[in-house]
Amino acid sequence: MGNKSFRRLSAFIAVPVCWLVLGLMSGCDMQGRLSAAQEPPQGASTPAADAPDYTISWTMHQNLPVPEDAVLVRQLEEKFHVDLDIWNLENIKYESLLNLKLVQGSVPDLFRVRQTQDLLKYQQQGLLAEIPEEMLNTYAPNIMKALRENAPAYQNYGRIGGAIYGIPVVNPTNIYHVPVVYRQDWLDKLGLPVPDSLADFEKVIYAFANGDPDGNGIKDTYGLSLEGMNVVFGAFGQLVFTDQLYFSEKDGQLVIGALQPEMLEALHYLRKWYKDGVIDPEFITGENTGGYKHLSHAFIDGRIGMTSMGNYYHWIQDGDYMTWSYDDGRKLEEVPVAATFNAKELTAKNPQAKIVFGRPVSGPEGKRGAKAYDMLMSFTAIGADAAKEPGKLAAILQILDYVSANPDPDTDAAMKNGIQGTHWEWADAAKQDIVPLPPYDQMFSYTNTIGAGIGMTVPMMPTSRREQWAANLGLDRDGIYNALEIATPSLVKNGPELIKLRNQAYIAFITGERPLEEFGEFVQEFLTAGGAEVLREANARGEQGQGE
Repeated sequence: MGNKSFRRLSAFIAVPVCWLVLGLMSGCDMQGRLSAAQEPPQGASTPAADAPDYTISWTMHQNLPVPEDAVLVRQLEEKFHVDLDIWNLENIKYESLLNLKLVQGSVPDLFRVRQTQDLLKYQQQGLLAEIPEEMLNTYAPNIMKALRENAPAYQNYGRIGGAIYGIPVVNPTNIYHVPVVYRQDWLDKLGLPVPDSLADFEKVIYAFANGDPDGNGIKDTYGLSLEGMNVVFGAFGQLVFTDQLYFSEKDGQLVIGALQPEMLEALHYLRKWYKDGVIDPEFITGENTGGYKHLSHAFIDGRIGMTSMGNYYHWIQDGDYMTWSYDDGRKLEEVPVAATFNAKELTAKNPQAKIVFGRPVSGPEGKRGAKAYDMLMSFTAIGADAAKEPGKLAAILQILDYVSANPDPDTDAAMKNGIQGTHWEWADAAKQDIVPLPPYDQMFSYTNTIGAGIGMTVPMMPTSRREQWAANLGLDRDGIYNALEIATPSLVKNGPELIKLRNQAYIAFITGERPLEEFGEFVQEFLTAGGAEVLREANARGEQGQGE
């Protein structure tokens, strides 16, 4: 099995948090090596002086389209003498838009593989180039150094058959699990503390359902909905309702959480709560009714008093910590942070509403946990055609290294935020906090509109005030991670149907449409439908080492 030291922060904490430790390669040195890497082979025709050496198609995270004249893209083109063709693939529709391009025969040179299981699929389809390890160390030294020093357990992820086809994108902020959120004003009205045990949790959700916490005299509130159920499953050491199959380790073997016998005990609780009217009867359709996918409308609308939906930064309340901002006279000052996403929508509907975070509740054997997103967020790969053009692979890697893990803090900040003095400034001489300048401080995803942030995330320990706030809340403890972070061939093939089968069975058990005595039958149905093959391959991969 892969070493999970990254998750436990042992690797992170041992490394000083400063870009300056990531090597001393200057931009001039990089440009010199790029020129050498791009030197045409003997006998090749020399391009015109003003012609770019390469045209590079590039995919990235996008909330807004990148314009043709984006200033940061133009700067990179001039520096590296290339033509960057940024594909405007909207983030929320990325996979469908990318697959449409692929079907039409267009393969990007810089390949963002957002769903980790797709790396194997794309490699099997012949869409990815092998990236020689020597080239990675030569032309992307800062990215590789960050992986070696801060996320050593993930170095070999991206290998298929011993060859490297993807650079692992490890998200450092995923050390924080999704929060467990309660309506503080409801707890106060009912005279209840934030629950710590499953027994306390049961008292709270029954009071939310039956104690008229909103004071309208109508029985129209519930304890929890779909996302809150994962905290209940977590009290027995597993997760169920997720967009992937969650694996855990038992007795040295990988197992699928939804099949474990302790889930039957969790289902007994949920079945009883549903029968007693404590669970929102609309839980089957989920808490989100459209729009931004991390919003819990059931919580915002006052239907439920507990949830575990979204991420920590979706629940910031007014004044949770101090941040930097410019006043009307463009004077920098520290101000209380403004509410975000769920917290903002909640107080807009009900100004008196307050929220509080709780620790995931402990179960009968002391287990507790909330959903944590995979540390392995995605892969950055190179399209197969790019490797056919001499020198192009080296050029792509150098640009990727320059925009993703630049050792100079000013340049690194510029690649992610724009031009210093125009789009942003450092808050102070420590160069830890970046402050967007007006009017960009009020613009949604302005970085897309200027062509910044086209690189990949590298595993550097988060030091911003937002992440310090999350750490102070203890969100770096009690996270339940998927023990299998890279899909096997059978999981790619069978996963969607197995997830559908799992969800249908669990919903039927909770609502009473299917007796709990049939849990064993469900397990056999799951295994017969491809689950047994998935488990065999998952454990074979574990024996060989992740990413091999």
